[in-house]
Amino acid sequence: MEAWIVIGLLIVAVIAFATEKISVDLVTLSLLCVLVMCGILKADRAFAGFGDRVIILLAAIFVIGAALRETGVLDMMGGFLAQTFGTHPKRLMGFMMAVVGGVSAFMNNTTVTAVFVGPVMGLARKLRIPPSRLLMPLAFASLMGGTCTLIGTSTNVAVSGAISKLGLEPLRMFEFTGIGLVLMLTGILYMVFIGSRLVPERDKASALAGDAMRDYFAEVMVLPNSPLVGQAAFDSDFSAMEFQVMKIRRSDQTFDATPKVRFQEGDVVLVAGKVENLIRVKKIEGIDILEDVTLRSSGIDMSDAQVAEVVLTPRSAFVGRSLRENNFRQRTGLSVLALMRGDRSLMHHMAAEKLRAGDVLLLQGPSDRFRAFEEGNDMIVITQYQFSAETRRRGFVLLGAFVMAVIASSVGWVPDAIAFVMVAMLAVFMRCIKLENAYSNIDWRLLILIGGMMAFGEAMQTSGASSMIANFITGWLQPMGVFAVFAGFCLLTILLTQPMSNAAAALVVLPVALQAAATMGANPRSFAIGIMLSASASMLTPFEPSCILVYGPGKYRFSDFIKVGGGLTLVMLIVILATVPVFWPLK
Repeated sequence: MEAWIVIGLLIVAVIAFATEKISVDLVTLSLLCVLVMCGILKADRAFAGFGDRVIILLAAIFVIGAALRETGVLDMMGGFLAQTFGTHPKRLMGFMMAVVGGVSAFMNNTTVTAVFVGPVMGLARKLRIPPSRLLMPLAFASLMGGTCTLIGTSTNVAVSGAISKLGLEPLRMFEFTGIGLVLMLTGILYMVFIGSRLVPERDKASALAGDAMRDYFAEVMVLPNSPLVGQAAFDSDFSAMEFQVMKIRRSDQTFDATPKVRFQEGDVVLVAGKVENLIRVKKIEGIDILEDVTLRSSGIDMSDAQVAEVVLTPRSAFVGRSLRENNFRQRTGLSVLALMRGDRSLMHHMAAEKLRAGDVLLLQGPSDRFRAFEEGNDMIVITQYQFSAETRRRGFVLLGAFVMAVIASSVGWVPDAIAFVMVAMLAVFMRCIKLENAYSNIDWRLLILIGGMMAFGEAMQTSGASSMIANFITGWLQPMGVFAVFAGFCLLTILLTQPMSNAAAALVVLPVALQAAATMGANPRSFAIGIMLSASASMLTPFEPSCILVYGPGKYRFSDFIKVGGGLTLVMLIVILATVPVFWPLK
């Protein structure tokens, strides 16, 4: 009976993770509560995973990555790309992916993608090529780089912690680096010679003409005593500034602009134009860019503010609610000029549109406000900041300490969790990152997910659920051999990463796969490493946080990831199936 309860909970968890109606951390905690209430797990075992060294290690890595980003050390690599590999697109793509993958081998892939989005977009526009040609390879490189070391991705750390609880030796820092490098090299070659032909060229005209050609839509309110009052829609100040009047909302009616229509006080006008002109529109007397009618009274002086594009992160507190519900301007001190999603601008009722991760906002406001919300991990500014020499000096000292921690932990001089916690503390003591920003940059939802799913894996083992599922899968595939069973679990992991996070998918499949390996007398470590690598090799959809971050800026469509990432995922799977049994024989 207990086994069926656990299997039922597993099905519920997969559905809940896929729909995202409830936060993943709440789903995980709910599963643990049910397991304890049903007597399947004792309370101390249900929450033991949260005290595991894996959780401390991951928290420290999040802090170190954020500190290196805030000191500007990683931003310097964008300029290095431009100086080293000029204008040759394929050469530039290959070198960029190698650099990003190398950095991602020692840092959270989402953080690496966030750091490089701005420099890569600036580089693409400088070289007059569409940003979409480089941003998708950027995201893929950050995912592939995570397969090279233990700390390259949270999935690797989670799998290492899970197998140690199941009686196997934890993974070593560079145990699977050889295969990771093969995966990354293969992926780079695929993208350079095949993927580059499939990557879409979104916004090609904008890239060829520079930033000024990028079109945006914005809603503008005609204020009392505005010079626009009485002007004809097609012969107004908007037309003089090369703006096209698309629609007019008056009271409760919305209608198309015609030559005979004249503006009235209180009209909300939808206009389309270039970024440089949209900035000038803000300075016209008697109008206001409308993200919320009530925002004009916020009292914030916007006259000398800078304008920048930002991308909302998956962890942003603004996601899931509209600009109006967020009280965006009062809360941030930033004025929304335009909103884009994927390859389209959102034309109607911008203030009421529910914000999503990956949305691109054109904002105006004081530069320190941009920095504050970027440090809090709510948004990524697609603009490179200037960092002081002292700030960068501290950043390089921190980078040196991080390298020493990697070496010391890999050779066994210092426990890995202790080594990285010491570096994270050093980052705070050296003022590379503020203490409050250090805490805000830790992905607490992911830590709860990993800690809870490790306990769930234990429940699958003790209840017999993993044995039931393993016997079903092995009974179906074992006649074709142990390799077929191994391949089946790797493929299952890839498929589960679509509705679930990579770490969750790996932790769900892992206990079942290890039980199947034990039943067949196969090498459990081979199965564990194959599942771990498969979880990072899935690039079929833009659901991975790294892919979400480039989805809006690259103006991608969902089908673009299936077309480009589908072939790359297949190649990655073939490499995993071919190499893992060589390094860790299945028998």
